[in-house]
Amino acid sequence: MMKRKILTLLLAVLPTFSYAAGGGVHLDSAPIDISDMESVKRGANHFVDYCFSCHSASYMRFNRIARDTGMSDGELRENLIFTTNEKGEPTKLGSLMEVAMTDAYAKEAFGTAVPDLTLTARARGADWLYTYLRTFYADPYRPTGMNNLVFPDVSMPNVLSSLQGIQKAVYKTETRQGVDVETIDHLELAQAGSMTTEEFDVFVADLVNFMVYLAEPVQNERRSLGIKVLIFLVIFFVVAYLLKKEYWKDVH
Repeated sequence: MMKRKILTLLLAVLPTFSYAAGGGVHLDSAPIDISDMESVKRGANHFVDYCFSCHSASYMRFNRIARDTGMSDGELRENLIFTTNEKGEPTKLGSLMEVAMTDAYAKEAFGTAVPDLTLTARARGADWLYTYLRTFYADPYRPTGMNNLVFPDVSMPNVLSSLQGIQKAVYKTETRQGVDVETIDHLELAQAGSMTTEEFDVFVADLVNFMVYLAEPVQNERRSLGIKVLIFLVIFFVVAYLLKKEYWKDVH
């Protein structure tokens, strides 16, 4: 009975791992460091400029980002808050990062509801996001004219194409079970964007860094507290061991 439960659990979890890994596509290592708050701040600006018009981050408040990154109220309004409420008043600093786009409109425009991105970095992983955002390529058979290596047939257009440029797929022929199959070997730049490849990689790294922070804003504090707890346990172990020796010295 126990073996059956374990097997059922493994069968349920394995598809998740396969999905998160991007269907067998190699994932590039994301240069993430959320202790670098300047990077997180730049990533927040990128997120608002290129993602926030469609994607919400409805579990995060603007002023939490400002507090953690050291932004003033003026910087927050200048760089992150460009919306008004239903009364036409400026969005409050403590408001959640929500967008006006409804699921119904998203399904009509893109064929699917647009996901909230607050926890995407935890669900997908930083490497998945970093590779996904850099592997869009031209595909005339898709409604948006774009496809993606990590997420084939994705509905999202390449909103970063003006920065990265347009990539094209270079194919190779593989023989599988006696049948020749064309697969994508790599992507190459067909039309330059406003950034070099190196500049774009840094841009995406900052954006992903912010999304990793977004998924768990307290992780810096958690890690710091964890180190302190481990140090305490080591010291306590030494004290407890010496105390044990003192109590039991007459017995032994």
